[in-house]
Amino acid sequence: MTEQKRPRTLPLGVAIALTVFIGVLTAVQARINGQLGAALGDGFVAASISFGSGLVLIVVITALSPSGRAGLVRLRRGLRGGIPFWMLLGGLAGAVTVATQGLTVATIGVALFTVGLVAGQTAGGLVLDRVGYGPGGVVPVTLPRLVGGLLAIAGVVLCALGQRGEPVVWWMLALPLIAGVGIAWQQGTNGRLRQEVGSPLATTVVNFTGGSIALAIAAVVSVAINGAPAALPTEPWMYLGGAMGVVYIVISAALVRRTGVLLLGLGSVVGLLAASIVLDAIAPPPSGPSLTAATTAAAVAFVGVVIAVVPWRRRRRV
Repeated sequence: MTEQKRPRTLPLGVAIALTVFIGVLTAVQARINGQLGAALGDGFVAASISFGSGLVLIVVITALSPSGRAGLVRLRRGLRGGIPFWMLLGGLAGAVTVATQGLTVATIGVALFTVGLVAGQTAGGLVLDRVGYGPGGVVPVTLPRLVGGLLAIAGVVLCALGQRGEPVVWWMLALPLIAGVGIAWQQGTNGRLRQEVGSPLATTVVNFTGGSIALAIAAVVSVAINGAPAALPTEPWMYLGGAMGVVYIVISAALVRRTGVLLLGLGSVVGLLAASIVLDAIAPPPSGPSLTAATTAAAVAFVGVVIAVVPWRRRRRV
């Protein structure tokens, strides 16, 4: 009788490093989609292009992958057998995030965009972990986790207080806040769906399909009201936002069971803030935090991640 091998668990240190990488990709994607939105003069059309290109890419990758095809088969069976409809709606949060990037980042910069995103994501992660929304069930909001989350929010406040340049219209901060809450919900939803179908690729296809449909409708309405963009940008890099979205959604869906919603969010915060500092230093936006404020915010958020992670790891070893 052969001994059955146990599935290997991803080391926590590697999982945390990947959560930071997700944040870096999100920051770069935000700058790309923001520039595309500014070039087109329509954030909804830019978001639709970005999400649509991501959909094409993930469908091709999934079709070429045996595990991806198997995941789609399980998804089809699951839809007939009782997978709830709400598990298919994670792409709507992604659509809101990409649309928000196209509408705001060119004006307020990546760092200030991150201010609202981090605040919403951190608050959303605390609540969703507490109610057991993620695939790992209820994750207690212990004092270290709460302090870590509050420090991340404190970093956000420091970033906001260090604003320079032109005054920011209030809705340009409100939209990233809403998108941040949506990201926390999306991460938990994607983790639940991946648990059902056993494939992050199939989960990502579902996300990009739903998001692409929603953004296509929004783009059609926007063009009907405001008219079509005069011309498409010729710079190839402006069309890479969708590909980056594919990468970080696949990684998020694979990680959330190992990390929980809050830890996944906090790790990505570090990557988001660090990358946003670099991006805004290279090409400063009309409005945004100073380099000192943004750097201080990143350091405070990093301390918050350390406080939240170390006690959590010890609890897992008990």
